[in-house]
Amino acid sequence: MNDELQAKLRALRLPRLAEHWDDDLQAAARQRMSHATLLTHVVDEEYRLKGDRSRQERLRRARLPEPWTMETFPFDRQPKLNRKAIFALYDTLDFLTKAQNIVWLGRTGCGKTGLASSFLVGAIQRGASGRYVLFADLVAELYQAVALHAQEQVLKKYQRWDLLLIDEIGYVEVEPAQVGLFFTLMQQRHRQKSTLLTSNLGFSEWSSFLKNDHLTAALIDRLTEASHVFNMKECVSLRGKLSADA
Repeated sequence: MNDELQAKLRALRLPRLAEHWDDDLQAAARQRMSHATLLTHVVDEEYRLKGDRSRQERLRRARLPEPWTMETFPFDRQPKLNRKAIFALYDTLDFLTKAQNIVWLGRTGCGKTGLASSFLVGAIQRGASGRYVLFADLVAELYQAVALHAQEQVLKKYQRWDLLLIDEIGYVEVEPAQVGLFFTLMQQRHRQKSTLLTSNLGFSEWSSFLKNDHLTAALIDRLTEASHVFNMKECVSLRGKLSADA
């Protein structure tokens, strides 16, 4: 391939073809490909590469601290976990198309973050957009948004993701303005987008950090309507098996 043709291919954003031009021609000659077969092969490979890059970019934007996968989760260490129900949701992604939430409740170290992150990674790999955020970071951003009069911008940012993972709910107390904005965000996503949530506290304990019984009840009602809740309070600690889980 001459330099001019290589430059044109890169300008057309066909890096794989520019890199493998000679390889493709040699393979076509060996296998006696028709022109149509060769062109189909080239298009298929460029499409595959573009899809791979798109998935990697979506994973980068998700800001996951660690890309957990369902294949690496130690289900054998959690015999009380309803593995069948979890895989039914994970394999079909029905919860995503139906805009349903999934909530994991349980003590620190039982695998909530690992499972929720695996769902987020799986959805992203199959074409969805997603974002991970710690609850403490989310409410801090909401608090700052109030001071900057930028509530709408922040809410729109978190509303646009197909799947939002809010991790470690309950580790920080929340100011009234933050509670209101958090409720607004969940209300906006209600029946439109899916949210994954993990908490070390049961729903009956949420008023202890939200400090507003009325909004707490309304929030839990929105989160649990047509949702899937996995109570992991009886599950064992996986510290040492999952190095970054809550």
